[in-house]
Amino acid sequence: MTDNFQLQMNEYLPLRDVVFQTLRQAILRGELAPGERLMEIHLAQRLGVSRTPVREAIRKLELEGLVLMIPRKGAVVAEITISDLEDVLEVRMTLEELAVKYACKRITREQFEEIRQLSEDFKNTLYGNDVGACAQADMNFHEAIYETTGNGRLVQILNNLREQMYRYRMEYLKDRQSHSVLVKDHEELLHALEQRDEKLAMQVTSRHVERQKEHIIGVLNAKEQ
Repeated sequence: MTDNFQLQMNEYLPLRDVVFQTLRQAILRGELAPGERLMEIHLAQRLGVSRTPVREAIRKLELEGLVLMIPRKGAVVAEITISDLEDVLEVRMTLEELAVKYACKRITREQFEEIRQLSEDFKNTLYGNDVGACAQADMNFHEAIYETTGNGRLVQILNNLREQMYRYRMEYLKDRQSHSVLVKDHEELLHALEQRDEKLAMQVTSRHVERQKEHIIGVLNAKEQ
């Protein structure tokens, strides 16, 4: 078990929800690895809480499919599977196409310039070796586009899907050959937004998601061999 994660305190949430969010993020970011056992007493000691909120958090994580209960072994972090990836991406592609369509209609010049800067920020992270920083910068770019839709419910659903994609995205970004492709996708999407070209924006988005899907499936298949 890694020591990189800590309790993410939030004065507005009950302790059980704070523990749940902390463990959920640790799984999504790979700080708790697929197949790793989640032992209540160790997690409680690590987070400085009793075993009760940890037990409740593990139950909720099981409902989300992030944790599996294995007979005679207990709770373990769910493996990354191709089936789960395909399920998430089918939904994500449709919703992201809808988001960029609305963005083309509603984006302001100020919002566009902010998104352009976020694209530059993403490119700057590619010069380093911090894959987590690359992933966060990529998320910031896409989330700013979502915000231009003005549809709070759509933004909420898409952000939740992107969190579920985090484990897969990290695998994609570890391959430096994917970086130039991502930069090109961002530039093409920026062009479509600036021209308010809904059709092009949706095509770029679809191709972007499909390319990631093919790449990550290839990585997962290679790991299984």
